[in-house]
Amino acid sequence: MSQTTIAIVDASVGDTPAERNLTRSLDAETHVYEVSDGQFPPLPTGPDRAYDGVVISGSQTSVYDDHDWIHDLTSWVREVHRADVPVLGICWGHQLLAQALGGRVVDMGEHELGYRTVHRRGDDPLFAGVPVSFTAFQTHSDRVAELPSGAVELARNDHGIQAFRLGARYGVQFHPEYDRETAEWVIGNKDLSADRLESVRATLTDESVEAASVATTVFRNFLGLVAAHQRRPDRTD
Repeated sequence: MSQTTIAIVDASVGDTPAERNLTRSLDAETHVYEVSDGQFPPLPTGPDRAYDGVVISGSQTSVYDDHDWIHDLTSWVREVHRADVPVLGICWGHQLLAQALGGRVVDMGEHELGYRTVHRRGDDPLFAGVPVSFTAFQTHSDRVAELPSGAVELARNDHGIQAFRLGARYGVQFHPEYDRETAEWVIGNKDLSADRLESVRATLTDESVEAASVATTVFRNFLGLVAAHQRRPDRTD
């Protein structure tokens, strides 16, 4: 069987570790599209689709910001959903999926930042092998306040929804792709008070970095879901 092909939608702006982290995390053939620069994957039409699944990265923007590329990406995501292509949205990507498919994203009025605990719900295959409570890196000040109709909540913490599924579209609020280098880079680029910086840095320990490694399991599971999706007998594309 040919290797799975994933379109990486890099929604970050400027020079960031997003591409490095996602290409490293996905054991698949990857094609990266810098959507904030106007680079979009082709629409998923016809039998010769250019990708089997999609991963949407984080971003420094908000999904409700008035940028042409965000509006264009919203339309593209809806087409991908109609074509039943598997998608994994991460942080901003999680929020964009929710908003594009009928949910609601709001400003939290605070910033969840650092290594935090997430509690999964149920036994969705995206979280196979992941403990009921696990550690993952967080950096966001928006949250999904309402899920799209028909979506299932898969994980939560004290800041709200941390994962959901709608068909073969998945969103995770946390960053399973972050390594310690990226966590330090993110924290170092935030404008924080001395007390806040100290409390966030206190989460960045050898133990928390090691504990967060289990979150990377969602990438392997997602690729398994993509492969299973390709083998479905009801597929007609």
